[in-house]
Amino acid sequence: MAAVWQQVLAVDDFEEDPRTQGARGHRRSVSRGSYQLQAQMNRAVYDERPPGSLVPTSVAEASRAMAGDTTLSENYAFAGMHHIFDQHVDSAVPRLQFANDDKHLLACCSLDGTLSIMTLSPPPASVKVTLKGHGGPVTDFAWSLSNDIIVSTSLDGTLRIWNTEDGRCIREVRDPESSELLCCTFQPMNNNLTVVSPVGNSKHHLQVVNISTGKKVKGGSSKLTGRVLSLSFDAPGRILWAGDDRGSIFSFLFDMATGKLTKAKRLVVNEGSSICSISARSWISREARDPSLLVNACVNKLLLYRVVDNEGTLQLKRSFPIQHGSQLVHSIFCPLMSFRQGACVVTGSEDACVYFFDVERNTKPIVNKLQGHGGPVLDVSFNCDESLLASADSTGMVIIWRREQK
Repeated sequence: MAAVWQQVLAVDDFEEDPRTQGARGHRRSVSRGSYQLQAQMNRAVYDERPPGSLVPTSVAEASRAMAGDTTLSENYAFAGMHHIFDQHVDSAVPRLQFANDDKHLLACCSLDGTLSIMTLSPPPASVKVTLKGHGGPVTDFAWSLSNDIIVSTSLDGTLRIWNTEDGRCIREVRDPESSELLCCTFQPMNNNLTVVSPVGNSKHHLQVVNISTGKKVKGGSSKLTGRVLSLSFDAPGRILWAGDDRGSIFSFLFDMATGKLTKAKRLVVNEGSSICSISARSWISREARDPSLLVNACVNKLLLYRVVDNEGTLQLKRSFPIQHGSQLVHSIFCPLMSFRQGACVVTGSEDACVYFFDVERNTKPIVNKLQGHGGPVLDVSFNCDESLLASADSTGMVIIWRREQK
C-alpha cells in the first residue's frame, strides 16, 4: 500500500502555461477586518522591533500574562514519552490530529486503510474505536468543529463521514470517476461543506462537497495542473490555499453563500517540489495581527509566508532548515503562540526527529528537538493547551510527548 501511495506523487511531464505564473488544528476567532488593515496595524505596533517581527512586543503585558513569565525554551521542554501507539505498525501514518479544543482525544489515519480514535484520559491511554471501511490507504481526515464526525479520504476514491462515538460510517461519497482522493478539509464556518482533491488520469481539481447530501456544490470546483496534496482555509473561511505536487500554492476565494470557488493567485515555491503541508494562522493578539502560512515543500526547508492581501498573495518571511526532500512531512503552528514572548512552530522531518523553531529568533532558531521515532516523522499535533504533543511516522508509530510542568 505504501508503494501505491508513493505512486500518487509521481509527476507527469507537462507544458507550463505562461498565463498561470505569478498561492488544522486548534481554531480561534479572528477579526473580520481586511488583511490590508491588519498589516497596517501590525506595522504601527512593530515600529520598535526588527523588520519581520511577528509576536507581541515587550510591552504586551496582557498577552504575556496569559502564558506566564517562562521563556519559550521552558515552555517547550518535554519530560519524555507519555505513551506510544503501535496499532498501525508497518503501515505509515500520514496524518494525525487532536480533536478541537480537547486535551485527550486524538485521531490518526493509516495506509493500512483504517483510522483510529485514541483517548489519553483516563489512563491508561487506549484506542477508543477503529474506523474500518475504506478499500485502500487513507490519505487524510478532518475533525468537525464539534468533534462529533470525522471525514476521511482514500485512494479507493471515496470520501467517508464517520460517527466518532461508535465508529459507524454515516455516509460514503464516491467520486464519479473513481479518482483517488488525496486530502480534505472542512469549511471552518460551515461544517456541512468539505473540500476534497480528486486526482484522475487526465485532470486534477478541487471539489466542494455537501456532506449532508453527499452531492457536489455547484460552482465549487476548480481544475489544476498538479495533484493537490495539501489544503488550508484561513480562519474566517474566505480564502482557501491548495498546494500541489508541482511546487505551486494556489489561493481561492470562497463564496460563503454559495460555496463557489474562484481562483485568485498562484505562487511557484519550487518547480517540481511537492507542497506537502499548508497551515494558516491569523494571530489573535491585538498587539500582533499578522496572517501567516506555514509550508512544507520538499526543499529541505520549512517556509513561513506572510499573507499580504485579501486574495491570499504570499510573501516569504522566514525559512528554517530541516531534512525534507520527498516524504509527505507536515508542520503546525503552536496553539498558544500569540500569547508568548516568541512564536513557535513544530515540524516533522525525514531524519526521524521533531523540531521546534522560534520564528522570531534570527540565530539558532531551534528551540527543541525530540528523538525517538524509527522513521521519517510525517505529522505532528498539539492538544489545545499544549500539554501534550503527538507525532506520527512512516513506520506506523504514534508517540505522545508530555511537556514538563513548571
